[in-house]
Amino acid sequence: MTKQWFKDSVVYQIYPMSFQDSNNDGIGDLAGITQRLQYIHNLGADVIWLNPIYVSPNKDNGYDIADYRNINPNYGTMQDFEDLLQQAHRLDLKIMMDLVVNHTSDQHVWFKESRKNQTNEYANYYIWRDPVDGHEPNNWLAAFGGSAWTYVPERKQYYLHMFAEGQPDLNWENLEVREAVFDIERFWLDKGVDGFRMDVINLISKPEGLPDVTEPVTAGTTMDFVADGHRLNEFLRQMNDEVLSKYDTITVGEMPSSTPEDAIKYTGLDSHELNMVFQFEHVSLSPNPDVRLGKWNDEPINLVELKASLNRWQIGLDGKGWNSLYWNNHDQPRAVSRFGNDQPEFRVLSAKMLATTLHMMQGTPYVYQGEELGMTNGHFESLEQYEDIESVNFYHEFVDEQKIVDSATMLKYLANMSRDNARTPMQWNNQQNAGFSNVTPWYAPNKNYTAINAENVLSDNDSVYYHYQKLIQLRHDSEIVRYGTFEAIDSEDNQVYAYLRHYKEQSVLVLSNFTDKVVTRDYGQTKFSELLINNYLDDQGTILRPYESKVYLLTK
Repeated sequence: MTKQWFKDSVVYQIYPMSFQDSNNDGIGDLAGITQRLQYIHNLGADVIWLNPIYVSPNKDNGYDIADYRNINPNYGTMQDFEDLLQQAHRLDLKIMMDLVVNHTSDQHVWFKESRKNQTNEYANYYIWRDPVDGHEPNNWLAAFGGSAWTYVPERKQYYLHMFAEGQPDLNWENLEVREAVFDIERFWLDKGVDGFRMDVINLISKPEGLPDVTEPVTAGTTMDFVADGHRLNEFLRQMNDEVLSKYDTITVGEMPSSTPEDAIKYTGLDSHELNMVFQFEHVSLSPNPDVRLGKWNDEPINLVELKASLNRWQIGLDGKGWNSLYWNNHDQPRAVSRFGNDQPEFRVLSAKMLATTLHMMQGTPYVYQGEELGMTNGHFESLEQYEDIESVNFYHEFVDEQKIVDSATMLKYLANMSRDNARTPMQWNNQQNAGFSNVTPWYAPNKNYTAINAENVLSDNDSVYYHYQKLIQLRHDSEIVRYGTFEAIDSEDNQVYAYLRHYKEQSVLVLSNFTDKVVTRDYGQTKFSELLINNYLDDQGTILRPYESKVYLLTK
């Protein structure tokens, strides 16, 4: 196993808008992040991933970038960013930027010029097509609902947007676009940032000829159809050759629809493209049986399916590529609500269990802000409580326009799956607005912040935070955790997730009970073994109590 620093690292993800407000305008900012760097350092993280902080009209909370070289004034100034970078580096914390280059904002100067006519300097920076029989060029649907095409009278053409209307897709077939993107990367790397998370990077190469999606046509099938295009490897290799290989970086590509076989092509040890991918397979489980509704459902995750997915990636990339390990992020519901049990009697136990299950795998773990507190979904009850463009759009599409489901059902689906669940303000203490801001925040805090907050967990030696801290330390100290191969155990067990890690002459056994029942499993853990970590105060050997998770070093 080739040893590279990103393989030894743990990444802490920050959603700047919701992390810490330092100037009391209700919006999180860069100075607020700087104030909390010691907290992240104490947790043990090595890298901070910042969601987009660039100038943006915020139609998709910063994933619609209008200026790649300047800071959104809501977050502060370039000086604030440089101060953050300097202070982070003093604490040996690296900074990974979020790079969104499949699309821009429609307020970007490139698009403002491009839409004027078909002959200007930026005319070919985006994907424009003539109408077909007076209609859209094809039947593609956008990820946030509706057609993926919008008509512009000035050009008498449609432009492609795989997401919101205000997020036109860049034309990566145009060499000038690629060079412009590479210049943006150099700009930030020369400032000292340590790498990039690349948003939906496997969509940058579109299918030749932009043909129709075959039935059934949904937002999801369109995404699958467009992903992993024929020139993707070429574009990523060029990016690596011209930019990334010149710096000591961490790079992760968000790649919806990608398989382990795809990921090896992009992150293979000899591919010279990216370090790792964010895959969506395990977070896309339990979709609605009605394919029109896609991810919108409130069914629990099936453990056998979850294990099959995670095991497939562990085994598939072992020795060939590198995994990213995550339960949740800014686009996913809270881990303990989706995969665990967020009821008060089981929330802490199941949050620790999930952490152990993931952090003992091979790959780079990602901790999303508040995950280390066991923060939960918002349990919202009305549409007015949602801010996310995806959630609001699909509610109106499925309830008001297509009448596929009734309002109560769709609200249950939103409560389970909406991205807003991850975007409530960070819960620092039990004071006003959870310690996030002294004024009304841009988004209301989760009501449970008086019980679940950083101040409380830091005063409790048995808290979720300190369990994460121990797991991260164990990873840093143990080569078997970082580099060991993976062996699945009892893949059809629908209660317990068990697996082994092997490295040199050692093996580690990981056992996690995903139920609220007491179960018994005997994998020889009571013989020739040393308990490394668990989430109960004692060990009862073959007995696994509700949501119990424990790790043994096998000494024979």
